[in-house]
Amino acid sequence: QVPLVESGGGSVQAGGSLNLSCTASGIRTVRCMGWFRQGAGKEREGVAGISTGGAVTYYSDSVKGRFTISRDNAKKTLYLQMGSLKPEDSAMYYCAASSWYDCNSGSWSVRSRFPYWGQGTQVTVSS
Repeated sequence: QVPLVESGGGSVQAGGSLNLSCTASGIRTVRCMGWFRQGAGKEREGVAGISTGGAVTYYSDSVKGRFTISRDNAKKTLYLQMGSLKPEDSAMYYCAASSWYDCNSGSWSVRSRFPYWGQGTQVTVSS
């Protein structure tokens, strides 16, 4: 069973919005979760992270104020609301989760903290 399944990517014009979802039905216990993205020819980078209970969130400087991460633990689902999209937001977006690590400000974007990854969903923003 695939641990994480993303949905919601697509194409949008600059200034538009998109919402991503990620269901963790293949993982028994889910703690820290996050969204990462990888643009063409670039390293995979952390976009946003959220603590186990959802009370604490983290964002990269490039998306702060434009993106919102949230989760519904009853549904084991992670969300990313993306607004005021820019062409530089174009990338493959990945959902990530850990069963043992809870997020903190120093390491929420460290890929090695997350053993579970989704297959990715493409986001394309045109100017």
